[in-house]
Amino acid sequence: MIPLHDDNPTRIRPVVTVGLIAACVVVFLWQVSLGEAGYRRAVYALGFVPAVLFGEAALPPGLAVVPPVMTLLTSMFLHGGLWHLAGNMLYLWIFGNNVEDAMGHGRFVAFYLVSGLAAALAQALADPGSTVPMIGASGAVSGVLGAYLLLYPHARVLVLIPLGFFSQLVRVPAVWVLGLWFLIQIVSSLAAEPGRGGVAWYAHIGGFVAGMVLIPLFKRRDVPLFHDPARDRRGGGWS
Repeated sequence: MIPLHDDNPTRIRPVVTVGLIAACVVVFLWQVSLGEAGYRRAVYALGFVPAVLFGEAALPPGLAVVPPVMTLLTSMFLHGGLWHLAGNMLYLWIFGNNVEDAMGHGRFVAFYLVSGLAAALAQALADPGSTVPMIGASGAVSGVLGAYLLLYPHARVLVLIPLGFFSQLVRVPAVWVLGLWFLIQIVSSLAAEPGRGGVAWYAHIGGFVAGMVLIPLFKRRDVPLFHDPARDRRGGGWS
């Protein structure tokens, strides 16, 4: 299932969500402008390498441009290709605006970054000796998905279901969309070969769980968990 839109309105402008998307796009354009060799150097210099963070390996002097701990942050804004960027930004756009709405701008920034840090550490603890750079907003976005699941499990999401030569558009509850997404991450992590590059499945899992744990702490007190947006349209309001 490919999510396209949700039916969950917001009460504030999602300026942080838009700003994060813009920042990732600008950084990706900068990566592309470096050429193929420069692109790879940027990934190693600013990506998160678990073995470097834990002191089991070191980057060459020309690539050690920031302290290893800082790469936990810089890696969130790098991407490995156009589709990597597009997928992360699509999920952030669909689900981030409502999570930002539930927290406010400042707390959403903090929540996003903390979720990304938790995701990176989850991947590092799963494979602390890895010398493969981890890049992408996936971990932080996974935190947004975990938060959305607890905030708005009943919201309807328009999804595209590819069926061979045909496709089907359907609206399904967010709990099914995000629950299936999380299940795929778990199954994929179990099937992944240790020590090889590719998708950072444990970062996705760690970010998602972090988002679920953190949302009660970051949401505004007047915002309930397990809210059903359809009740607002029927006049039920928040409970």
